Amino acid sequence: MDIISQLQEQVDTLASLAFNTIGTLQRDAPPVRLSSNYPEPPPPPANPAEDIAEQPKQMSAALVKAAKQFDALVTALPLSEGGEEAQLKRIAELQAENDAVGQELQKQLEAAEKELKQVVELFGQATDNCLNLKKPD
Repeated sequence: MDIISQLQEQVDTLASLAFNTIGTLQRDAPPVRLSSNYPEPPPPPANPAEDIAEQPKQMSAALVKAAKQFDALVTALPLSEGGEEAQLKRIAELQAENDAVGQELQKQLEAAEKELKQVVELFGQATDNCLNLKKPD
């Protein structure tokens, strides 16, 4: 897998971990009374099977690990040579090459369409001759 695909996958992993971590923290947060005008919130349900205090630590550790992997992938990216001017020059060269290839493809497409038109015309003549049971001239 190339480095850009790995970066994209790592960003997806980071987003997923952040989403799940924040969602879990929000879900497990104890209720808090916002004002004295509101009644006291009910106590959170006791769930001894889950260690609620340990889960955020594990999730944050996974998030930090994924961020470090992302940083390692970024540092593995090749450095650009020549700076911004060289990059702009290379982009212009690639764009010119792309335009030339595009023009060549357009010419080939026009030639293919012309040939298709001739084939369709000949096919029509052949079917007319078969239907009329005439010999071609």
